[in-house]
Amino acid sequence: MATLHLLSHSPFSDGRLSSCLRLLATDDAVLLSGDAVYALQGGTAQRHALELMPDSVALLALEEDVTARGLGNLPERLQLVSYPGFVELCCRYARTNSWL
Repeated sequence: MATLHLLSHSPFSDGRLSSCLRLLATDDAVLLSGDAVYALQGGTAQRHALELMPDSVALLALEEDVTARGLGNLPERLQLVSYPGFVELCCRYARTNSWL
């Protein structure tokens, strides 16, 4: 069963992102929101870790949060989603794991 992993905290303040990445399975997805989108900044270890994820794992981010933080130069594999798209993703995946 595929899991949608939700991250919303800054990847520079604790180890939630790295813990999440260690538990990913085939066909899982990682959705970055809030300050977690800072993991997409180029030249960081967090961005490098996201780029090393298997192709079978989807990398997603809330478009509103990426725009609000002025992030550019995003990974090619990144899919930006709207809030309605976020709701649809929660319904599509068998499980949702929020990394609080």
